[in-house]
Amino acid sequence: MRKTLTGQVVLVTVATAVVAVLITAAVAIPVTVRSVNTQLRAELQDKSALAVELLATERPTARERIVTSLRRDGISVYLIRRGAVDHAGLPDRVVRQVASGVLVDSRAMVDGRAAFVAGRPLSGVNSGVVLTREVASGTAAQVLSTVWIALLAGLLGGILAGALLARFIARPIRRAAGAASRLTAGDRSVRIARSGPAEAAELADAVNQLASALQVSEGRERDFLLSVSHELRTPLATLRGYAEALADGVVGADDAAKAGVIMLAEAERLDRLISDLLVLSRLEAADLPIDLAPVDLVELVGAAGEAWTARCPTLVVELPDRPVIVRTDAGRVRQVIDGLCENALRMLPEGKPLVLAVRDNAVEVRDGGPGLTDEDLKVAFDRGALNRRYRGIRKVGSGLGLALAERLVTRLGGRITAGHAPEGGAMFRVELPY
Repeated sequence: MRKTLTGQVVLVTVATAVVAVLITAAVAIPVTVRSVNTQLRAELQDKSALAVELLATERPTARERIVTSLRRDGISVYLIRRGAVDHAGLPDRVVRQVASGVLVDSRAMVDGRAAFVAGRPLSGVNSGVVLTREVASGTAAQVLSTVWIALLAGLLGGILAGALLARFIARPIRRAAGAASRLTAGDRSVRIARSGPAEAAELADAVNQLASALQVSEGRERDFLLSVSHELRTPLATLRGYAEALADGVVGADDAAKAGVIMLAEAERLDRLISDLLVLSRLEAADLPIDLAPVDLVELVGAAGEAWTARCPTLVVELPDRPVIVRTDAGRVRQVIDGLCENALRMLPEGKPLVLAVRDNAVEVRDGGPGLTDEDLKVAFDRGALNRRYRGIRKVGSGLGLALAERLVTRLGGRITAGHAPEGGAMFRVELPY
């Protein structure tokens, strides 16, 4: 029971009820005892005044009745004549005070017991009457005996209140648990109604947002897999076609070299696609090694420009006349640059420029191609987003390149942004930490 929320709430409410009853009893007992004793003391004073009047005026038989009546109320009567008390037990101090004509209202030990003492002088010489009454001592026990009833009532009330409260609190949690179970089973349409306190509504919102995010994510994942399967199928189909042609002797000796070049290019394309998938999966699993070291961006981009000039005669390299040192992984940055150049060349019209530039601590890859719209820029680094948007409209890649570049740059501690290039196409800016 203690491991469940219901059990814990019941235990807390029961403990609270018990503590409340005990605190109430601890406060009530001394207050009650004090109140009873104050009342007894006041009554004793009133009866002492009345006893003085009656004893002074009545006959001896009447005096005996008064004394007997007072004793039935638990009051002891002491008569003082000529400075002597009629029976023992009264403290000498009290006898002397009353005999000398002093009113007494005090607390003293009478016959070895704590008692209230009320003494008044009589009209005779060295005479008086003293009434005593024991201090209330059984009141605490009486009050304590009633506490057990209150404690039992508090326990029962705590259990009942705790059970109701636990049910009220646990209801949204149980609803969320049920929704989570349905999500685990694959039902992405599950939603929880917003009801109850603010915290329950927040929990419902969180579960509903999770369900919506899973629904969107799985939809994107399906689209991405369709895109990747299409990209994989294209080079595979080319390789299979040429392989069948070679096997059937359709391709002659004169065309064999050309077929081999095409098959090699398609195999390399397939290898790059598979490598991108592996790198992307390792980045998402935080399993890709990064070797950080001081790197001169001017030297790195200059080397990349020399390598890409052969494939793009219109390549322009813009470098500052001083080194730009950053702390990064040179191999991974070159991988990002190559991926961005590959994407640009795929759509670059003939004669349009491709620009590699270093500005401050950033590398820019700009092109004069068709570029991206403002809506494209918002999803440029979402895996497969541009592939889905432009498939069948213009040349597209697998949708992995920009997503891979964004994750690589983030892993390097930098930032990549997409924008419009002054050359008319797209611009990608890779900022790296100094």
